[in-house]
Amino acid sequence: MNTKRTRDLPARLEGLRRRFERWRRTRKVRSRIPELLWTSAVKLAGTYGIHRTAKALRVDYYALKKRVEQTRAATAVKVPAGTRAITAGKVPAERRAGTAGKTPAGVAGATFLELPAPVWPGCGECTLELEDPAGAKMRVHLKGVEAPDLAALARSFWRIEP
Repeated sequence: MNTKRTRDLPARLEGLRRRFERWRRTRKVRSRIPELLWTSAVKLAGTYGIHRTAKALRVDYYALKKRVEQTRAATAVKVPAGTRAITAGKVPAERRAGTAGKTPAGVAGATFLELPAPVWPGCGECTLELEDPAGAKMRVHLKGVEAPDLAALARSFWRIEP
């Protein structure tokens, strides 16, 4: 039978495994795992994976998975209700056809623009897709919002000065 030895574990995971074993030796029977140990286990599960961490620490896989998911949900970026968002994704220069190694000045990555909530309940809806010659794309989906100055938005995307 092929079993992994503790020396095959990364140092951080082995250190936490020792802390769990020390806690198990000194705990009262059927006591809960301290939150400090759970927090450390969740952090290492993000690095080494849930299965590997649960197996090394001898904790329930599903309990660890639930805590990892709760942590991810708590740290996720949330857009406030009643706001609209526009994202402009830029294609990296090395992936653009014919532009390898050339990056336009001022391109730092995706940008985020928050638009105010609608003042009147409209039922209009439209999608605007823009693409520049270098391959950068932007898609704007407006639903129930008074349309912003789309010409100005397009000029700023294509970096055209009025």
